[in-house]
Amino acid sequence: MDTFAALANGLAVAMQPMNLLFALIGVLLGTAVGVLPGIGPALTVALLLPVTYKLDPGGSLIMFAGIYYGGMYGGSTTAILINTPGESASMATALEGNKMAKAGRGGPALATAAIGSFVAGTLATLGLAFLAPWLVDFAVKFGPEDYFALMCVAFVTVSATFGDSPIRGLTSLFIGLTLGLIGIDKLTGQPRLAFGIPELLDGVEVTTLAVGLFAIGEALYVASRRHHNAESLEPVRGSLWMTRDDWKRSWKPWLRGTMFGFPIGALPAGGAEIPTFLSYSTEKRLTSHPEEFGKGAIEGVAGPEAANNASAAGTLVPLLTLGLPTSATAAMMLAGFQQYGLNPGPLLFAERPELVWGLIASLFIANVMLLVLNLPLVGLWVRLLAIPQPWLYAGILVFATMGTIAAKPSVVELSMLTAFGIMGFLMRRFDFPIAPVVIGLILGPIAEAQLRRALSISLGDPLVLVQSWTSLFLLTVAAIALIAPFVMKGLARFKADAD
Repeated sequence: MDTFAALANGLAVAMQPMNLLFALIGVLLGTAVGVLPGIGPALTVALLLPVTYKLDPGGSLIMFAGIYYGGMYGGSTTAILINTPGESASMATALEGNKMAKAGRGGPALATAAIGSFVAGTLATLGLAFLAPWLVDFAVKFGPEDYFALMCVAFVTVSATFGDSPIRGLTSLFIGLTLGLIGIDKLTGQPRLAFGIPELLDGVEVTTLAVGLFAIGEALYVASRRHHNAESLEPVRGSLWMTRDDWKRSWKPWLRGTMFGFPIGALPAGGAEIPTFLSYSTEKRLTSHPEEFGKGAIEGVAGPEAANNASAAGTLVPLLTLGLPTSATAAMMLAGFQQYGLNPGPLLFAERPELVWGLIASLFIANVMLLVLNLPLVGLWVRLLAIPQPWLYAGILVFATMGTIAAKPSVVELSMLTAFGIMGFLMRRFDFPIAPVVIGLILGPIAEAQLRRALSISLGDPLVLVQSWTSLFLLTVAAIALIAPFVMKGLARFKADAD
């Protein structure tokens, strides 16, 4: 009953005119960047961080969540119409969606994607609302050693699952952890890695790092690959609406996709790619029309799109209750919280319930807005693809630079932005994942503080880290997550040699 009361209070906050405006801006921006290949919600939130640092925290976070949800919706449009997923989570949608578009059924494909996203997003947000208080009650009992173990799980799972190589993921993480050491040591008051530069005593700004890696790095990378073949755009022919048979074949995949997306998205090593492909393979196995798979089966669009959007709500569960980001966009949202001096976790539910529940309630409103906006405006979203890439990325470079200067006018800050941009380009060029760097910078100092607290309480006894059953379990999970990718790779190599 407490959850219903909290949700009702949150709905009252989310329905305030300014918050409704923030939600509308968020879903419009999110859909637009989801449609544009290469510009995802993580990059957009990173760009907006320096611009929104003086705005209302509640409204800004509602806008960021709207961008996240909108990006998931928008990614399906290009996946279906030009076979280019705007988001990596829309790759499974492209398999059948583009075939449907080429067969003249782009309208029903877009409709089942939009309605499935709405159904899954609504159900998953309900799951978030009811699961979050239970997790908060559990997290309140955590000691410093438990929190340190939890951070280890986050470090390892994020590093091992982002990108193709666990070694590269861990390298990216250690870059982030090293950047997190820069500044004044909170325990001793001594400067660390500041090299005599006064501006570095406050540490590296998360917004500068995020904008440099995501925005500047992406713009430089796209410029380096400008001679690539463009996909042909499939026009939307016929009605946008679904037939009775389409509805009959879609509603079960929507529900099954939600069941895949929400729990996997909530896991520390979750993400949206795994549940979308699981949903696709499940629908392929369960379908009563196997002959259509590979030629444009509507189930192959409905299930993955539902899983995609449900995973977005699932990602917010560990972010809001434990302060753990499990995706690049979630890491950017965590940076947004910290920009306003807020730390997501159990204490935030007690100290700022109106902000947390207002954010959760706004997700229901964002879902309704997205459903109303997506289908009627599909022609407008498609026209965005006509924007020349040089103009688009030049605009991103200008916006990124101006936003960073506005937030912290300093030559050192601008130099760091340039350095991080070049680093982001090189990381993309050599296939190093970027999200672990940001997560290392954000969570590294928190993990260090919790480790030092645990050791201070135990008078320096390192065994305190394994004396709690919770910390022992979490450290075991971290160890398994660290070793598993190497074992799997070794087994695959052994099997290949045997064959």
